[in-house]
Amino acid sequence: MADPAGEGDPAAALAALRAAEARDGALPLARRQALLRVLAALLLRRAEAVAEAVDADFGGRSTEETLLAEVKLVVDAARHAAARLPRWARPRRAGVPLPFWPARARVEPVPKGVVGIMAPWNYPVQLALWPAVDAFAAGNRVAIKPSEAAPRTAALLAALLAEAWGGEIVQVVQGGPAVAAAFAAQPWDHLVFTGGTETGRRVMRAAAEALVPLTLELGGKCPALVLPGADLALAARAILAGKQVNAGQTCIAPDTVLLVGHAAADFIAACRASGLGAAETALVNDRQAARLAALLEGAALVPLAPDGPGRRRGLALAEAPPGHPLHREEIFGPALALQPVPDLAAGIAWIAARPRPLAIYLFGATRAEEAAVAAGTRSGAIVANRCLEYAAFPDLPFGGSGASGFGRRNGEAGFREFSLLRSRVAHGRWSLARLLDPPRGARARRLVRQVLR
Repeated sequence: MADPAGEGDPAAALAALRAAEARDGALPLARRQALLRVLAALLLRRAEAVAEAVDADFGGRSTEETLLAEVKLVVDAARHAAARLPRWARPRRAGVPLPFWPARARVEPVPKGVVGIMAPWNYPVQLALWPAVDAFAAGNRVAIKPSEAAPRTAALLAALLAEAWGGEIVQVVQGGPAVAAAFAAQPWDHLVFTGGTETGRRVMRAAAEALVPLTLELGGKCPALVLPGADLALAARAILAGKQVNAGQTCIAPDTVLLVGHAAADFIAACRASGLGAAETALVNDRQAARLAALLEGAALVPLAPDGPGRRRGLALAEAPPGHPLHREEIFGPALALQPVPDLAAGIAWIAARPRPLAIYLFGATRAEEAAVAAGTRSGAIVANRCLEYAAFPDLPFGGSGASGFGRRNGEAGFREFSLLRSRVAHGRWSLARLLDPPRGARARRLVRQVLR
């Protein structure tokens, strides 16, 4: 396990988990269920400590956001998995073609082995522990590399997991970029990375050397389509509520509002009337603050609330001329781009011209309009009338498409993602297919041709 005062060793963490796996084998279902409940109970007991650590790492993070988005989501995920694990793990019967009767066939999910998880800073608990819950539910041992941008939270995670699961099930590897690069290069049985698209490409290149399967959750400019039938007041409030969470530092936050048949001035007025936009959570560090400031240069900003102390920024609406980086790059902060479009077809074309987002949000869509968006775009999700909240549904597969990532996690989808679906077949003493065993005479040759006809 990593030394909290120094740099961790990914290779040593992998070796320790492999040794435990070789000695003890896969954990039985009942043990997994019990330990998932232990983790949930421990997180609830230490919820305030988690909120304090995240707040200190951010230089100001809404306690309620941390309790809901970090603690509650993981607790719910662990309890959900524990309750449903026997059903998920049950082998499934598979059909047997007539020539092979009376064989029996089934598909059984078995653990892949040791899963590596590279977690980001924006949700440093949820995005480390929810994939760990999925992987562990599938019977795997887990190594986690938390973000060095949230060091207090990383240290707390190491302590919590050591208490809940122990070092023979989970290892937490702390350290900076060099440790992260070494972590990505280890021969894990599966690797999960959550973060930016460019870093995701580097992780994928490193994983390719050892042919490690990947789950990538990346980013993208998640659009919110406000259609002619939308109530602007309701749409504005729902979009701003989603954008304000974690100061917009959320991969599924609405990024650009595509106004179909609505004037930007009317939407701005609705946003101002909502009363939302206060600076409750800070930008995580000076680097993030500088990146956001540079991205917004040259854009016309409409502040909805004043900035707070430190790196707390009030939410702002932004309009930019054609060709501005705001139309290409993910904002990932407390600013919301506005883009009027003449009709739904133009809105769909705007989305299709960019890398596929994790989510598309719809407001005021008829069934026909929603069907048109679904047919004309690709994304991880299409959500009507609210933003972000779908990611808290443990029965929904979560993930992206193309540049926003691949693979699915959460709930049963996560269990499947981190399981090897192994085929099991038991043949009977006789079958029609054995008539074609070699050596093949004239009868066998005639039978083959009859089968082909």
